[in-house]
Amino acid sequence: MADLRVGLIGYGLAGRVFHAPFVDAVDGLKLTAVVTSRESEVRERHPGVEVLPEPDGLWSRCDLVVLATPNRTHVPLALEALRHDRPVVVDKPLAASADEAERVVRAARGGLTVFQNRRWDGDFLTVRRLVEGGTLGPVHRFESRFARYKPEVAAGAWREQAHPAEGGGLLLDLGSHLVDQAIQLFGPVRGVHAEADRVRFGAEVEDDVFLALEHGGGVRSHLWMSSIAPMVLPRFALQGIAGGFACDGLDPQEAQLEEGFRPGDSGFGDASAPGRYTDRFGTSPYALARGDYLAFYRGVLEWLRRDAAPPVDPAGVVAVLRVLDAARGSQ
Repeated sequence: MADLRVGLIGYGLAGRVFHAPFVDAVDGLKLTAVVTSRESEVRERHPGVEVLPEPDGLWSRCDLVVLATPNRTHVPLALEALRHDRPVVVDKPLAASADEAERVVRAARGGLTVFQNRRWDGDFLTVRRLVEGGTLGPVHRFESRFARYKPEVAAGAWREQAHPAEGGGLLLDLGSHLVDQAIQLFGPVRGVHAEADRVRFGAEVEDDVFLALEHGGGVRSHLWMSSIAPMVLPRFALQGIAGGFACDGLDPQEAQLEEGFRPGDSGFGDASAPGRYTDRFGTSPYALARGDYLAFYRGVLEWLRRDAAPPVDPAGVVAVLRVLDAARGSQ
């Protein structure tokens, strides 16, 4: 059976680091064309791949479209690909609002999935296993942090711009991941409290955010995302009746990819330190699962070749955006 031809739109950080290497690593997918102005970079890393200046010539050259472009382009480009009867992978966030996302989902008629790659972080896979396996007993509080220390605003970066059409700010950027993970663990959200601030000098969009979510089952999720966090606090912390768990740092896959690692390399996705499990008998190290972003694109192949469910159901992504809309509206 011939490989599925993949057309990638965008070759910035998302396209270069998070999409192209994983497409290359899956037998049955073949990167055939990239829409970008960075022709020399593509030719250096992917010899033989066609480089196009605009998407217009892409549709006939691919069986699957991957959008790794700025947020403001996700909806129009996804709709254009769908009009050409091409299934689409859209980098998160699918859209700037839940209503826009629903518009794309209706047009897709099943031909859409969203790259919520943080579902395959090794630390999150570990947390999910603990929760679903009942190791901690009933969990009543979940804490999640995605914090960096970047005291200077990145001048000219679209993620730092306040115009609503750009879709900048941490609420959409990191909030798309943290809220998605919380819903994956504990289900629908019935209450949202948000604190979103512009802390850095010259900041146009929120760079320090706290969300408190109340899930339908009663669990409370406290989520922090920040660009101005010099203090190192646990990435995840869970409190359960039978025990608790915490771990530090970030999943290593992004940093490894930027350093030149490729999926399948020795040590790829392995955490540098274990987490900590605590119960009435004390605290002990707890090994973290290996991160596995490649699972998303293996799921894409199963979805398109074998009629499996998409690796990420876009309806769940709409639910995440409803929470983010509520958070924005509570300010």
